Amino acid sequence: MKHFSIVVLMSIATFAVAQPTVLKCGNLIDGKSANALGKKAIVIEGNLIKDIIGWDKIPANATLIDLSTKTVLPGLIDCHTHVLLQGDITSEEYDAQLLKESIPYRAIRASVAAKIALMSGFTTIRDVETEGAMYADVDVKKAINNGVIPGPRMFVSTRAINTTGHYPTGNGEYSWELHMPKGIQEITGADEARKAVREQISYGADWIKIYADRGYFQKPDGSFGSIPNFTKEEIEAVADETVKSKRMLAAHAMTPDGIIYALKAGARTIEHGSALNEECMDLFIAKNAFWVPTITVMDYVAEGRAKLGAVSYLQMYKGVKPLFKKALEKGVKIAFGTDAGGFDWIKLPQAREFSFYVNYGMTPMQAIQTATTVAADLLNKKGQLGEITVGAFADVIAVDDDPLQKIEALEKVTFVMKNGKVEKR
Repeated sequence: MKHFSIVVLMSIATFAVAQPTVLKCGNLIDGKSANALGKKAIVIEGNLIKDIIGWDKIPANATLIDLSTKTVLPGLIDCHTHVLLQGDITSEEYDAQLLKESIPYRAIRASVAAKIALMSGFTTIRDVETEGAMYADVDVKKAINNGVIPGPRMFVSTRAINTTGHYPTGNGEYSWELHMPKGIQEITGADEARKAVREQISYGADWIKIYADRGYFQKPDGSFGSIPNFTKEEIEAVADETVKSKRMLAAHAMTPDGIIYALKAGARTIEHGSALNEECMDLFIAKNAFWVPTITVMDYVAEGRAKLGAVSYLQMYKGVKPLFKKALEKGVKIAFGTDAGGFDWIKLPQAREFSFYVNYGMTPMQAIQTATTVAADLLNKKGQLGEITVGAFADVIAVDDDPLQKIEALEKVTFVMKNGKVEKR
């Protein structure tokens, strides 16, 4: 009798293992191929993709998820977000969040933003600083990883680094008797720069972010300039400490004055970069670095800030389209990033960024790859994220229409699987 029971249990276990989850895809875009692959099926085992097969090869005993009327893609990657920020066209909007909302309250709002990102098909995000919320992005990441809240896979950069006095909230805007919170960690000198990098990593930073320039202005010839924030010794100390700690450096830089010295120091990514020139483009290629252009946020804030006197944002926004086309022609690696949080998470879809890329000269497939294989390369996660291939994480989304014909289809994601678990259906 005991022997019989063991045989039965073994049979049941074998039957359970033999039932794979299979996604039956109407048209598969795998994130890396030049063309869609047509009618395919994705075999999922645990949290990984086990196989890509034809419909005729689907096992009879499979747990089938029917996406046969949909276009299926890898989970999308947004390389520039701020889950702890909820829009800041004006300095008043920014200050209100830093000065009137506690960090726990902002973390609660961040949990909502994280869910919005996931339900929108972004199964991975790189969150590039907390804007004064200290290390709360690490907490949000932990809560997602531990199943406490739904959200994307997160790579976080905690506080970001700038030099003393060069980032909101400005000391001169409030009583000098008050010590106002800052949106970043301030440093002066190479030693403080190294200490800030080490501290942020100790608290859980995956990336280090700096603000490379400020004070943007248009020159008589139409090009743009700015004030570099760091001395050569400071920025090289940040970069050196980051690389030695096996982390990567992201640099907010709008003009060549910030872009060039950040890339030369060792930045892997340039955030925004709206006024780059051909020298910058060549340096991107030479350094194998990535441009994260965040067009959506520029469109969102440019006019509002111009009305308040900061006309440089609108001027740069109006001129970025031909620069984007030139960078694309030259072969600069352009990775998808929206700056969600810089615009209201609820009011605008992250996937709006794709429409700008197509309007600026990319094919729909190129635009999709900025948020799949190119973004995965930026994160140093090639083969694991951003593609539907054997051995990759089972991050899969689906849309009703064909984004290769209508890129706006990606703004309405109807199915989301992250890490082998269905999150939206």
